[in-house]
Amino acid sequence: MVLAASNHFPLDLAELDAIGINAEDLLVHLKHLADGNYVCGPRQMSEMKRHFIRNPSVTCNDGSKAGYYLRRSPSSSRWIVFLEGGWMCFDQGSCQGRWINTPHLMSSGHWAETRKGDGILSWNPDENPFIHDGNLVYVPYCSSDSWSGTYKAQAKGEFSFMGSLILQEVIRDLVEHHDMESASKLYLAGSSAGGTGVLLNLDRVAAQMSLLAPRVEVRGIADSGWFLDNKQYEHVKCSEVHSCAPTEAVMRGFKLWHAEVPDKCRGQYPDDQHWRCFFGYRIYSTLKTPVFVVQHLFDEAQITVNNVGPPVKKAQWQYIHNIGQDMKRTLTNVSALFAPACLSHIVLARSEWQRVSISGVTLPEALKCWEDGRQETNHYEVTHQKDRCSHHRMDHCAWPQCNFSCPKIRNPFTGEEMDFIDLLMQFGLDLSSIAEALGMDLPTLQAMDHDVLLRLLVKNSR
Repeated sequence: MVLAASNHFPLDLAELDAIGINAEDLLVHLKHLADGNYVCGPRQMSEMKRHFIRNPSVTCNDGSKAGYYLRRSPSSSRWIVFLEGGWMCFDQGSCQGRWINTPHLMSSGHWAETRKGDGILSWNPDENPFIHDGNLVYVPYCSSDSWSGTYKAQAKGEFSFMGSLILQEVIRDLVEHHDMESASKLYLAGSSAGGTGVLLNLDRVAAQMSLLAPRVEVRGIADSGWFLDNKQYEHVKCSEVHSCAPTEAVMRGFKLWHAEVPDKCRGQYPDDQHWRCFFGYRIYSTLKTPVFVVQHLFDEAQITVNNVGPPVKKAQWQYIHNIGQDMKRTLTNVSALFAPACLSHIVLARSEWQRVSISGVTLPEALKCWEDGRQETNHYEVTHQKDRCSHHRMDHCAWPQCNFSCPKIRNPFTGEEMDFIDLLMQFGLDLSSIAEALGMDLPTLQAMDHDVLLRLLVKNSR
């Protein structure tokens, strides 16, 4: 079929499809240009368009259609499929509460036709220097199962939990209908529950792609999904997801969701303990597909489920300090890593994701280094060897926010931003002793610029 465009030149749509250009998308963009919809650049081209998967039997919790958002970039052979996060539910009570409070995480009923990408899904090269010109896919989270479930509701009033199957269908759709079979690289990425979903599904997606598009290189980027199965600061009855111990929540959810975990990890545990594979440090060494782990050492979601509460006591800050030490221990030999000492949660989906640095290296720079590595494998039980470029980065200072590029934190009572002096005092540290150790008096310490003090303390802690 040949279509005249503005009576100036013909467009052969068949030839465009043959070279990997989506003719439908191109014509839409040309129409926007002709209508004057683009001001100072193609604004609409940065938005991702909604698509529903073609298999009607694989659904969100409430039975509504599952799907994804896609922004094609025909000139690029790099793809990223991003899994949204948003906690989970693990029994009838927690799922009913989730349905009442956050129904948008269980249904596609109110999904917009388009959405804008932020962070690693942004089309702005300043915001997303890593893959702004790639093919960007955002998969909304509507299964409440950390992307692990295979259960379809059998009776009225039940919820389906089909996160693993949704991802499988999304990958199939992208290959069969959006030319992902022509990709050179596919990154399965996600934040929070989506980050856990990356760890749980990465090898399965790689195996699926080896059948559908064997020339595509598959890797994972797991952000803020590396949770610890440690003892809570204060144990309470497991009644809702934000206070339930991680082990208890996952044990209950594993049965409810009919969860899938990778074969190799499952084989390491008895039948009644396969749920342990939900924890990053337990599953990582079993993965065959390369994965880059992004994790704040003082993760706010981890602190929440450990019931620390607003940290206003020395004991609470000490517990948070111990979480950081535990994170460091489990992450030390992860080969591809970006772990800043920040009191925060989620990195990739934030517009400022490229601002945090570790020893002068930003996350996009570390990802680029890792991408360029031709023989990447996951290492865990061996000591990490230094690479020619920097894709293993972890802060070694001892306090939350000791990395001066961390996002700001706020006082839990006043809501005001806390400077580092305030944080040290909340931590229970003796400022007079710190001043003496640094060779200055207390007023000088208290008047010192935040960043200068932080660099000085980090330097003296080495």
